[in-house]
Amino acid sequence: MIIDVHCHLADKEFNQDLDQVIQRAKDAGVVKIIISTVNFDEIQKADRIVQRYKDYVYLTVGCSPILFDEGEIKRIREFIKNNRDKIVGIGEVGLDYYWVEGEQREIQRRLFKEWIVLAKELNLPLIVHSRSAGKYAMEILLDDPPQKVLMHAFDGKCGWAKKGEEAGFYFTIPTTVVHSIQKQNLVKFLKIDSLMLETDSPVLAPVRGERNEPANLKYALETISSLKHLAQEETAKIIAAATTNFFNLEV
Repeated sequence: MIIDVHCHLADKEFNQDLDQVIQRAKDAGVVKIIISTVNFDEIQKADRIVQRYKDYVYLTVGCSPILFDEGEIKRIREFIKNNRDKIVGIGEVGLDYYWVEGEQREIQRRLFKEWIVLAKELNLPLIVHSRSAGKYAMEILLDDPPQKVLMHAFDGKCGWAKKGEEAGFYFTIPTTVVHSIQKQNLVKFLKIDSLMLETDSPVLAPVRGERNEPANLKYALETISSLKHLAQEETAKIIAAATTNFFNLEV
C-alpha cells in the first residue's frame, strides 16, 4: 500500500496516456495519488483529473517559487480560499535558489511567508519546495511553523533536516533515491515514520532521462526498505500510516 504524495499529472507529458499511467500505478500497488499545481493555468486541468479519478487522485494547489506575477499569485490564493474543501494541501510553494539570485530571493522569502500564513489560516498542510535553499527555508519555517509541514524532495544537509524532523516536519523521498547519495543519506538519517513517498512525475525518474510516473514508487520503496533494513510491507505500512494521517485520507 503506497501513496504518491507529490506528482504533476496535469503536465503535458501525460496528455496522451493518462489512463494507462493511472492503471500502471494501480497495478504497482499505488493506492492514492496526490497531484500538485505550480501555476494558475494548471489548476482547472488538475481539478478535472481529480474529478475523473475521484477518490483515487487528490489535489494540492501551489505556486512555483519562480513565479513572480502578483496578479496570478493572487488568483491562486483566491482559488485556494474559495475551494478549501476540494484540496488536501497548499503546495508546492517555497524557495528556489538554484534559479533565482539577488533581489528576487528576497521576494521569494516574502511570498513564502505569505503562503505559510495562508496555510495556518486555512489549517491545511504546507508542501515546501526548497531547491538549493534548504537551510533558508528551514529558518523561515522554524520561526513560526504551520501545524503540518512536508518538505518536498529536500536537497539540504541532514543537520537541517533533523531540525525539521524535531519540529514535526515530514520529508518526501523521491524515486531518485535509487541513485542519489544525498537522498539515501537522508533516508538513513531520518526516522522511517518521518518519511513519505513521491515521484515528482514526470521528473526525478529512477532512470535518468526517462519520464517518471507514479508506478515507479515501487523502486523508491525497495531502496528505502533496504536502507532501513525493513521488509517492504512494513516500510509501506509505516509510511502509509503517516501519509494518511497527514493528509487526512481514507484508504
